[in-house]
Amino acid sequence: MRLEGKRILITAAGQGIGRASALACAAEGAEVIATDRDPNLLEGLTAPGLRSMVLDVTDAAMIARIAAEAGPLDGLFNCAGMVANGTLLDSDPKEWDFSFRLNVDAMFHLTRALLPGMLETAAQKGTASVLNMSSMCSSIKGFVNRCAYGASKAAVIGLTKSIAADYVKQGIRCNALCPGTVDTPSLRGRIASAADPVQAEKDFIARQPMGRLATVEDMAPMVVYLLSDESRFVTGQAVFVDGGVTI
Repeated sequence: MRLEGKRILITAAGQGIGRASALACAAEGAEVIATDRDPNLLEGLTAPGLRSMVLDVTDAAMIARIAAEAGPLDGLFNCAGMVANGTLLDSDPKEWDFSFRLNVDAMFHLTRALLPGMLETAAQKGTASVLNMSSMCSSIKGFVNRCAYGASKAAVIGLTKSIAADYVKQGIRCNALCPGTVDTPSLRGRIASAADPVQAEKDFIARQPMGRLATVEDMAPMVVYLLSDESRFVTGQAVFVDGGVTI
């Protein structure tokens, strides 16, 4: 059991990468606190060692409550986020603001609330791990019609490196996961809303050199690795799982 004895909190665990990661971490022996803002998405998310809690990561009061109830953690996976479409000129300013509020600000506030407990864990066990959801669309690579999304995910990488640099001597590791195009409910929603959904899906697949979309099961093993002691010498990294897009 690669995560035996570890307590891990995961946001956006109701579906997609968050859900797959919660199940994978539980299967590796972790005590998992699976959170999502939608209680309906948490229904049916059951496994030994896994419990679910409702959390809107943009709600300060809920963050404070979760931090008090969760106690010291070994791992945190900040998975919650959104994808906004648009160029600089046609981006909706409200979507720009919310992209940073959800993709970056919420990550800052939740990690800030949970970090004192994680420092306690690191002092006792030698290490604790924060994993932040970024993207290959960030400071790594630019994509068309992803102004707000790319900018906010680039900020996630900057935040990740800051946390890693500031707390490395106290045993805190912090890394960013940078997926390629993953077949999730979020992606399916974007495909369905396109003017030509069939062509939109073909376009998403075409930009993956491996010739297919990633699955959430392609991402979960890296999540387990970065939250486990196997990655105890890895920190401050933007880790690509992108099917070769950034070769």
